[in-house]
Amino acid sequence: MKKHELQTPAILLDLDKLEHNIQSWQALCNENGKELWPMIKTHKSTALAKMQLDAGATGFLCGTLDECEMVYQLGAKHIMYAYPTANPVNIRRLLPFTKDAELIIRLDTVRAAEILNSEAEKAGVTVSYTVIVDMDFHRFGMPADAVVDFVKTLSSLKNLKFRGISTHPGQVYGCTTRAALETVAKLEKDTMKKAADALAAAGFPCEIISSGSTPTFEIAVKDKTLNVSHPGNYTFFDNIQISLGTCGEDACSLRVLATVVSHPSEEFYLFDAGSKCLGLDQGAHGNSAIKGFGHVVGHPELTIVGLSEEVAKVKADGTCTLQIGDRVEIIPNHSCSTANNTGWYTCVRGDEIVDFIAVDARENSKKKGTL
Repeated sequence: MKKHELQTPAILLDLDKLEHNIQSWQALCNENGKELWPMIKTHKSTALAKMQLDAGATGFLCGTLDECEMVYQLGAKHIMYAYPTANPVNIRRLLPFTKDAELIIRLDTVRAAEILNSEAEKAGVTVSYTVIVDMDFHRFGMPADAVVDFVKTLSSLKNLKFRGISTHPGQVYGCTTRAALETVAKLEKDTMKKAADALAAAGFPCEIISSGSTPTFEIAVKDKTLNVSHPGNYTFFDNIQISLGTCGEDACSLRVLATVVSHPSEEFYLFDAGSKCLGLDQGAHGNSAIKGFGHVVGHPELTIVGLSEEVAKVKADGTCTLQIGDRVEIIPNHSCSTANNTGWYTCVRGDEIVDFIAVDARENSKKKGTL
């Protein structure tokens, strides 16, 4: 079966590009003596997580409880939950993973640590944690010079085990130049070194010094301080990564196949793929370099100027030869959003449909809790 025979919209995953991305980034970690624990909120798929494990990943960073459960069932030995959790119900779902794996929770407040410790004590288990260091992103975390006092305070919580420090340079997604990106990467390295050195001097050496973003990866992976890397978007890439210079169009493995369904005026077209396929991101954290709601491959004259749930409104700047019934491929601005909006990846090699892969760890994909 060929791509053009598919009903549209369809979420295409090019396996040749995907495999190259996974293998080449794992090779960079291997060459630089780093462990790769990918952030799997990008793909939310057991099959793709297994590909990462098979390539050499030694753990995972997870954004949801479903993702944690998925990689635990897959046999991952290091499962890091990216955010603090202060809900005992959530914590009780995570604690069984300590039986066969190391569960690592990121923390940035004493109260969340106390709640986690209380549930761990009731269950008779010990939970590892890393401290979230804020590197001026101002989302989670604390300044590097506050980390030592925080770890000293938490040392009285007997069911928690200090393992190190973690951060995320999320402000890089607001960069519009390579120089700005490199400035964020330098801050990432310098901030974590400052925190790690202070902890070591206070008698709390870090076994884990972890950070990660796809845009800063190729700089950070060479740093002597950081030892665990958490890129996520590198499996698919997207239009945001293109705008940041992280990749070229050819590396983008996830695309939306759509059909031209209307041509209401000379300069406007309508495609049968809307916000439920492409998402509404126009650059995470305000990236002004993004134009429109996705990149129409092979048609630089087109800009997706608006999305309803099922339809894209597309403006042509100059001559466009598309006709009603033609197929187009769109690289989404943010591939993570597109992946979360589908139950299956339609896998291709060239123009051939070769497989279908389930997106089996989307939010609330498992029924949990009590009535």
